[in-house]
Amino acid sequence: MAENNISRTASVRCKALWATGIILGVLIIDQIIKVWVKTSFYLGEDYEILSWFHLRFIQNNGMAFGMEFGSKLLLTLFRIVAVSLGIWYLARLCRNPRIPAGYVAVISLVVAGAAGNIADCVAYGEIFTNPYPPEVASVVPWGEGYGSLFHGLVVDMFYFPLFSFTWPEWMPLVGGEVFSFFDPVFNFADAAITVGMLALILFYYKYLGGENESAESDKKK
Repeated sequence: MAENNISRTASVRCKALWATGIILGVLIIDQIIKVWVKTSFYLGEDYEILSWFHLRFIQNNGMAFGMEFGSKLLLTLFRIVAVSLGIWYLARLCRNPRIPAGYVAVISLVVAGAAGNIADCVAYGEIFTNPYPPEVASVVPWGEGYGSLFHGLVVDMFYFPLFSFTWPEWMPLVGGEVFSFFDPVFNFADAAITVGMLALILFYYKYLGGENESAESDKKK
C-alpha cells in the first residue's frame, strides 16, 4: 500500500511538472516572439524568409487566425474563464493515475495557447504604442499605451502562402479569381492550440468522454 501511494504521488507530481513546463514554455516563447515582432516591425510589414514562409505583422480583435467573436471585452473575459476552467481540469487530470501524460500534454498546449493570447488582450493596450506605419511600436509606462485594460490587440506574425493559382474563367462564381493557400496569419499561441486539438482528436479522443468513462473501462479489465 505504501509503495502504491508513493508511486501515485510521483505520478501526480510528474504530470503536474509536465503540464506546468509546457504552459510556461509556450507562454514565454509566445511573448518573446510577439514583443520582438511588435517592436521591430511596422504594422503590415511583410518579411519573406522563404517563398512559402513569411513574417507578416498584423493585429486583430478576435480569436485564433483573426476570427471575430462578439465584443472585445466579452471575448477577453471568455478567454480568462476558459483558461481558468482548463487549469482546473488539468489539476484533476494530474491527480488521476489512469490518465496518461500525453493527454495532459495536449490539454496543456490548448490551455497555454489560450493563455498566451490573453496576455495581449489584457496588457498590450496599456504598455505599447500603436503608431501608423512605417513607425514601429514602443514600450511605454503602464496606462500610456494605445488602449485600455482588457482591450489590447492580439499580435499575429506567421504567414504560410504555400501555393496559389487562378481559377479558370469558365468556373462559376470564382472564375478568374486567385486562390491562395494558406492565407490566415497566426501566432505561436494559435499554433499550440491547433497542435493540441489535432493531437487530442487523433490520439486521445477516447478520453473526451470524461474521466469516469476511462475509470469504468479500467475496472472491466
